[in-house]
Amino acid sequence: MNAPTSPRRGAHASVRHDSAAGHVSGRAVYLDDMPLPTNALHAALVLSPHAHARIRAIDLAAALEVPGVVAAVTAGDIPGVNDIGPILKGEPALAEGVAEYAGHPVAAIAAETLEAAREAAALVAVDWEELPAVLSVEEALAAESFVAPPQVMARGNPEAALGLAPLRLSGEVRCGGQDHFYLEGQIAIAVPGEDRDMQVYSSTQHPTEVQHGVAHLLGLPFAQVTVEVRRMGGAFGGKESQATIIAGIAALLAWKAGRPVKLRLPRDDDMLATGKRHPFLIRYDVGLDADGRLLALDLVLAGDAGNIADLTPAVVARALCHSDNCYWIPDIRVTGLACKTNKVSNTAFRGFGGPQGMFAIEAILDDVARHLKLPLDTVRARNFYGVEANNVTPYGMTVEDNIIERVTGELARSVDLPGWRAAVDAFNASSPVVKKGLATVPVKFGISFNLPTLNQAGALVHVYTDGSVHLNHGGTEMGQGLFVKVAQVVAEAFKIDVDRVRVSATSTAKVPNTSATAASSGSDLNGMAALAAAETIRGRMVEVMAERFGVPAGEVTFDDGRVFARNESLSFGELAQLCWSRRVSLSSTGFYRTPKIHWDAATCTGRPFFYFTYGAAAAEVAIDTLTGELRVLRAELLQDCGNSLNPAIDRGQIEGAFVQGMGWLTSEELWWDDRGRLGTHGPSTYKIPGSRDVPPVFNTRLLADAPNREATVMRSKAVGEPPLMLALSVWLAIRDAVASVGPPGAKVELDAPATPTRVLAAVERVRGGG
Repeated sequence: MNAPTSPRRGAHASVRHDSAAGHVSGRAVYLDDMPLPTNALHAALVLSPHAHARIRAIDLAAALEVPGVVAAVTAGDIPGVNDIGPILKGEPALAEGVAEYAGHPVAAIAAETLEAAREAAALVAVDWEELPAVLSVEEALAAESFVAPPQVMARGNPEAALGLAPLRLSGEVRCGGQDHFYLEGQIAIAVPGEDRDMQVYSSTQHPTEVQHGVAHLLGLPFAQVTVEVRRMGGAFGGKESQATIIAGIAALLAWKAGRPVKLRLPRDDDMLATGKRHPFLIRYDVGLDADGRLLALDLVLAGDAGNIADLTPAVVARALCHSDNCYWIPDIRVTGLACKTNKVSNTAFRGFGGPQGMFAIEAILDDVARHLKLPLDTVRARNFYGVEANNVTPYGMTVEDNIIERVTGELARSVDLPGWRAAVDAFNASSPVVKKGLATVPVKFGISFNLPTLNQAGALVHVYTDGSVHLNHGGTEMGQGLFVKVAQVVAEAFKIDVDRVRVSATSTAKVPNTSATAASSGSDLNGMAALAAAETIRGRMVEVMAERFGVPAGEVTFDDGRVFARNESLSFGELAQLCWSRRVSLSSTGFYRTPKIHWDAATCTGRPFFYFTYGAAAAEVAIDTLTGELRVLRAELLQDCGNSLNPAIDRGQIEGAFVQGMGWLTSEELWWDDRGRLGTHGPSTYKIPGSRDVPPVFNTRLLADAPNREATVMRSKAVGEPPLMLALSVWLAIRDAVASVGPPGAKVELDAPATPTRVLAAVERVRGGG
């Protein structure tokens, strides 16, 4: 007989992902696995081959003659408004009049088979008039081509402070974009219903935005569109706003054909038609003293928005708010520019501008340290925010929870940083070709949506008479473990086994007006909403239990799947049955809105974040100075997760984020030709990290005994995005290895991604003296 096992309650326990068995066995159902109605159609897109061109005419005749073709749509067929912009207006689902990037959808075909749809799409004839195109940030700056007004965050008088600074440096550096390269591509299934209702199954992080986009296109009230998503095969921000394009086009075809339509993009079309992480051009002018203390900074962050605004204004705002990272800068001005180019609309990506902002300040500090011939960690420590003074960010938020010195100190001690440094230097002294580099990075990352309105969530909880629990909330599961974490929170509230909590697909029909699952806030928002619902039901159950056994409500306790009233007890299921018999509701909604936050977009001031998370990493790399090839040899990560809701899930998030950050900074290069056509649109030309790119020595630790000082769910902290910035240690280590071939104090010029070509060029510049 098997020994009894302890209940897996959830909060703070390493419970496996709720879909783990389904993922590894292949039984987990994604949209492409869903059985379709027998009358369902398949769809294909027609994409613009030009970066900027006027659409004189679209001839669908040949496409409609293909056997099996049922419907075709262009912008002129849209019955509602051709606008799905998440922030600003004027962002069409199908190009109308003008195509503004190579890959812009201009038409779509629905047919009985996918093969027929793709054959027909290739036969659509478009009469094009090519127009001049803006293809780089530099061109956009020169033409003053922007998708939104500049954003300026300032404190003090940086011009005067720069003029008075004992030392002054200026420079320029670039970080590239990044494709999301989710395993599951963009996909949607639209099923028309009675009275023009539309049911949409979408691989989206933002069901409500898809609901709104489809309703706009079809001219329907929101209540007639229901959007559902059970899981995604990865998203990373790429399915926050971009999924609306795919769902909207599928719904248009379903409306026109009067039949269900499935639109699934092949990888090449997905990479051509959908947005990326924003590339940034960074220019700085910094004033400092001889000890490396920053006195003033004038920083320009110019992001490549692509052809429309999409989420760029918010991405730029977040870059501004992370350009300080962990450092106090008395006089500062940061200007954020959202540059309009004739490329695909860049969009949300894990970190949402934070990585680019931190990239900027870490590059500046590295330049400062090399100029002064000081260790980078020493320069950092002299500029850290204080605890009681020098602890206000440039946007006016006081850093109340500053633990960065503790985090960096623990990391340094745990890995013997001085000894590690000595070993790297000794290797370089005896190795003429292969050079090693070592660097650390500290991270302070703000948690909350920059737009306060989005910091809200709802949930729905039912308790059934057998003691099982049904949970629904507005968050979406994209593999990150949100569903199991929120289930753990509900299980903890009732003190039952987490296996008794069943999480259902996210649906706009169950929880309305949701925010995107983004900004690392999924557990914070939805966990608190679900906890509120569970506590409401628990309060009702307490009253029934107290009345049944004649005790004060304060003496009723829940533990180990049972409910106790002095010397009496019932199982959780028995009490649920008793509540039902007493006609007490066992269903409740829950709602949560993040407290304390506020933001003035006009002045770029306020408290945009509820709290900060902290982390630190150290990385060792080796480069071949003859070829520029590189290898990450070792990475040591320390991440602050507060009281982690699920340490196993959090470790997975930390490791995955770090490797994804490595890809952004080392290998994932996006390349366009001189006509604005993306050349890297598949795995043969676009290199994401593989298993052999993961450091052979790769250690991850969660910061112990560090509960969140703010009243978050179970005092946990967010973990989705912050660890990605830990990968900056890799890029800085590459710069350190490059610097080893030149004289002390040599400036290292190295943009990201640090491809072998760029590394080799940087080595040659350092060898040549600059």
